[in-house]
Amino acid sequence: MANHVYKSIELTGSSQTSIEDAVNNAINRAAKTVRNMRWFVITETRGHIDEGKVNHWQVTLKVGFTLED
Repeated sequence: MANHVYKSIELTGSSQTSIEDAVNNAINRAAKTVRNMRWFVITETRGHIDEGKVNHWQVTLKVGFTLED
């Protein structure tokens, strides 16, 4: 097995539906320009309240990807 070197970036995704959708929105958008993504860690979860109800979720995550040779 080769020794891998990873770089990480921070992303924030949002969704009016769920935390999971917020994560998927961030990763799906990043996948358009970032190759070799391998893992993520959620570092912060927050939301917006409007008229006493959750209006949308925001999730900040670190995403790791392998560097190319």
